[in-house]
Amino acid sequence: MYGERLASRISIRIAQVSDTIFALASGAGLCAVSVIRVSGPGSDAALSSLCGSLPEPRRASLRRISHPQTRALLDQSLVLRFTSPQSFTGEDGFELHIHGGRAVSAGVLEALGLCEGLRLAEPGEFARRAFLNGKLDLTEAEGLADLIEASTTAQRDQALALAGGRLREQAQAWRSGILGLQAQAEAAIDFSDEGDVPPNVWEGFAEEVRALGSAMAVALVDGRRGEILRNGFTVVLAGPPNAGKSSLMNALARRDVAIVSSSPGTTRDLIEVTLDLDGMPVILVDTAGLRDAGDEIEQEGIRRTRARASAADLVLWLEAPGQKGDCAALSDVTVIRIRTKSDLGSIESEAEHLLRLSARTGQGIDDLLQVIVKQARDALRPEEPALMSRERHRTAIREACEALGRIRKEMPVEVAAEELRMAARSLASMIGLVGPEDVLGEIFSRFCIGK
Repeated sequence: MYGERLASRISIRIAQVSDTIFALASGAGLCAVSVIRVSGPGSDAALSSLCGSLPEPRRASLRRISHPQTRALLDQSLVLRFTSPQSFTGEDGFELHIHGGRAVSAGVLEALGLCEGLRLAEPGEFARRAFLNGKLDLTEAEGLADLIEASTTAQRDQALALAGGRLREQAQAWRSGILGLQAQAEAAIDFSDEGDVPPNVWEGFAEEVRALGSAMAVALVDGRRGEILRNGFTVVLAGPPNAGKSSLMNALARRDVAIVSSSPGTTRDLIEVTLDLDGMPVILVDTAGLRDAGDEIEQEGIRRTRARASAADLVLWLEAPGQKGDCAALSDVTVIRIRTKSDLGSIESEAEHLLRLSARTGQGIDDLLQVIVKQARDALRPEEPALMSRERHRTAIREACEALGRIRKEMPVEVAAEELRMAARSLASMIGLVGPEDVLGEIFSRFCIGK
């Protein structure tokens, strides 16, 4: 499936794996069923030592699991055996679906550790082997990691699209077009003395180069919504002291997250809580009240408030009756001004405030949630999963786009061919056809042990 990728990985200098790995693939702790995964050339021998005869591949079998040395019964398990290349990793392997008690899991893991050639897997090692064996590309592996960590439906949908190969398919389509142009340009270089190669061969490519570059440029102009959705849409509560930020934080979170006090400067550090609003991840941040006075610790809290608000996706600027804060410094961020403590009454003009609310009575809270959801939905557009979810993706596509943008009709075809090669290589590095070992280590180290 990925023959080209497998050949190119020789340059990564990764030794051929010869050991067999195992790990608990399900969550630790009490549960009805735990799953233990094993992969590698010694899988069949290990399974035989635990269960006796080997079950038929890809067919669930109920087997007794015994200690490989004492033959003591450890559990009765559902066993799934896989043979290369028809497995997640592309290697021989098996799964044990055992009872989820701690003693059962510990006993089976200990027994596997006694089998010759088996060792406990490192974080992400199963997914890494799947990548090395051509079962996944790097973006699909990242999609699996995102799927494991997804806490909302929008994050899940985006992760499924990435794990399903959406970005890989688009990158391969772009790269295929670039390689076609590169082949023709290099043919013009190598066979310039042949009669069937026109001297102005590059001029015919200009339109295709522009089309490819434009398609990549359009993909890059997406407001970074994939990264925001993956990390969470950040909403910062800001404003002067005693504006009701902490009270609103607790009301939106529906629990006591922040300390509420009438004393100015109570909140000195950033307090975060993640909400699932209409299937979208929203990070709500309570901050220190902004004022000129205050001790050294409070001033550090104010500095952090300004920095976090400047980088937010949305700022809710809160003002209680009689307060008038200055949010002019947040001109690069979407700011919504809100009048708090409406239960106290006010005769002031509310024209500049979108909402009036009271955290004490609940007035306006539902309206505010609708405003936040609309802002998040407009920014994330979760109904259409983003193409990119990481800065690594964006950098590779931008570099390929810039290489195509440097191509001009008047330049020598040799220079144009080199720019095409650089563009193709940038896309290849994104999906893992080429790339340094440290990139692989960074990606797969973020996985859990059994993935």
